[in-house]
Amino acid sequence: MSPITLRPFRPEDTDWLVEQHGLQYAQAEGFDASFGVLVREILEGFNADHDPTCEQGWIAQAGDTRLGSIFCVRLNDRTAKLRLFLLVPDARGQGVGARLLAECMGYARSKGYRGMQLWTHESHRAACALYARTGWQLGDSRPVRSFGQDLVEQIWSYRF
Repeated sequence: MSPITLRPFRPEDTDWLVEQHGLQYAQAEGFDASFGVLVREILEGFNADHDPTCEQGWIAQAGDTRLGSIFCVRLNDRTAKLRLFLLVPDARGQGVGARLLAECMGYARSKGYRGMQLWTHESHRAACALYARTGWQLGDSRPVRSFGQDLVEQIWSYRF
């Protein structure tokens, strides 16, 4: 396999990212098509009006093969929001997720954010374990019905 690199997200990555989120979450957790719709809305909003001085997305890839993504967007003047963290199954267990998370957090810190926040589901156990290992704190957890499934929604935060 080629060396794994992280590069900036480009608008032409949008369709791949929507497809992968839909596919991965349908297979792993039974999410319905509404999840892909949400991902497309998030990406179209990012493509249309993100602020490149304080918001960025990254794609992990090996050669020409995309392996995953992560985004840092403004929640407010003091807090960044981590979004669209994804790894394809072949990329898991190789430290790619940790690299993406470190890149995103380092970027947020370098842009003057004082902390970060993210929204996820308890069922994303590997990601939640990574957040806990890197100092994120689970702040809120509640049962919800989303994407055709009964889930436990979580809000995690990190302070620099």
